[in-house]
Amino acid sequence: MSTLIRFENVTLGYEGQPVIKDLNFEVNEGDYLCVIGENGSGKSTMMKALLGFLTPMSGTIYKDKKLKNAIGYLPQQQPSQADFPASVKEVVLSGCQGRKKIFSFYSAADRKLAERNIEKMNIGHLKNRSFRELSGGQKQRALLARAMCAAEDLMLLDEPVSGLDPTATVDLYKTIEQLNRDGMTVIMITHDIGHVTDAASHVLKLGHTMLFFGTAEEYRENAGKEGI
Repeated sequence: MSTLIRFENVTLGYEGQPVIKDLNFEVNEGDYLCVIGENGSGKSTMMKALLGFLTPMSGTIYKDKKLKNAIGYLPQQQPSQADFPASVKEVVLSGCQGRKKIFSFYSAADRKLAERNIEKMNIGHLKNRSFRELSGGQKQRALLARAMCAAEDLMLLDEPVSGLDPTATVDLYKTIEQLNRDGMTVIMITHDIGHVTDAASHVLKLGHTMLFFGTAEEYRENAGKEGI
């Protein structure tokens, strides 16, 4: 499988102050990488660099050319997301703008893609409902369908189950695992160590430096050792 992303000796920070130093890891097609670490360890900073919103202070970030305009992103839930004045179908369809170089009207292909992703997320019965009327789990499914409209090869998820009840959490995790089995590469920030060891193919643990990178099996074998 080909490499989609590679960080080589990457240091990231703001205004000349590093947040994380000497980051080295790679993500191959089909991987399910879970990123863990304490608050302030650099997880969201790393995600910003992946999205191109932050330039490394040093080191190199390699991204396969196929990822240009083809990355889906589901950020942490924000209060403003809860009150979108649009239908579920409109929210999902808006994800197709990520594939376009300039703003343009939606094509028939865009609308078909949105419909497929709505059905894949099992929210077809909600597509004409107002987004603001949905439960937390339903909102996350709609936003995941939206991100899928932008993604062809890679999905970035930042604490996707934050604020969800246990049933909705399990349901969304199962959906993400199925997306990965269907061929989508997934990078997910999470605090849920249980899910990491159950579902991930690889684990990246961050502190002020990289504390661990390897397979989930290797993480299970080394968890609890000094520095990990």
